[in-house]
Amino acid sequence: MARRIDVTGAGGVRLAAWEFAEPRKTTPGSSAPDSTAPDSTAPRTFVPSQAEPYEPHQPHGPHTGHEAELRPPNGVLLLHGLMGRASHWAATARWLSERHRAVALDQRGHGQSEKPPQAAYTRDAYVEDAEAALKQLGLGPAVLIGHAMGALTAWQLAAKRPDLVRGLIICDMRASALGAASQREWEDWFKSWPLPFATLADVRKWFGEDDPWVERPNPARGEFYAEVMHECPDGWRPAFEPAQMLTSRETWVYDAHWEELAQVQCPALVVRGLDGELGRAEAQEMVRVLPHGQYAEVADAGHLVHYDQPDAWRAAITPFLDAVLTG
Repeated sequence: MARRIDVTGAGGVRLAAWEFAEPRKTTPGSSAPDSTAPDSTAPRTFVPSQAEPYEPHQPHGPHTGHEAELRPPNGVLLLHGLMGRASHWAATARWLSERHRAVALDQRGHGQSEKPPQAAYTRDAYVEDAEAALKQLGLGPAVLIGHAMGALTAWQLAAKRPDLVRGLIICDMRASALGAASQREWEDWFKSWPLPFATLADVRKWFGEDDPWVERPNPARGEFYAEVMHECPDGWRPAFEPAQMLTSRETWVYDAHWEELAQVQCPALVVRGLDGELGRAEAQEMVRVLPHGQYAEVADAGHLVHYDQPDAWRAAITPFLDAVLTG
């Protein structure tokens, strides 16, 4: 099950947040809440719905008595990367929800969140959106889990608002400047997409096999991109605007972000896939710069660590989460 919660971000941009969890038990004669969320098995355009009032999960752990009954669950906010959507976190959010309150956010320009052409796609806007989500959802102080661009947003928010962040997981995001050449490569890559795709099978094949950026067949990558497509009259196209993605990206690729890492005061775990974009030397330097940094790596995983190897990803981050949220 997944449930949408509407959030108002910076500048009034409407954002969609999602709770992925098993359906709540219902009494005879009642019906389970309906779901219109983006399911990882159905990468289509979904009709948004208003969320029900939040009902806290039962607390976990050894505590008993009235105090434990009133204690809210620990909060976790999951932030996807560029071109991603909240449903990419569905598997992670579902097992987190067994013990914590896990919410994934469709960031501005992504998923079912608003994509106004004149909106600010700046670093400040993305960070303020995540800050607004923590406040409006009542999650803080929370653990932030971010992939790529979402990881940068997470550590920038942790540096800005340490009172709202109790832990941080950075998944395959570099702190170094990538430069103008990188941005030009992305511009050319978007132009190379054979849009529109006739079927979702074509999407999976191109991004999983035929894309020049794919070194060897990668079915998980194909599924990842199929999940961000929607059906149009002429075929399947991305649910985001490529121009907005390039605008979002150019706000970080020309600058390094080591200074903000050094300002993160909470425990932080840097996770990389062995075949990802974050090299081991840079990852270990990020751990050194973080005041309370830790390191983990996932074998047989590329940039989409949590999507490539969900079981190994869970094993890599669970000890850190247990220490931060229950220690």
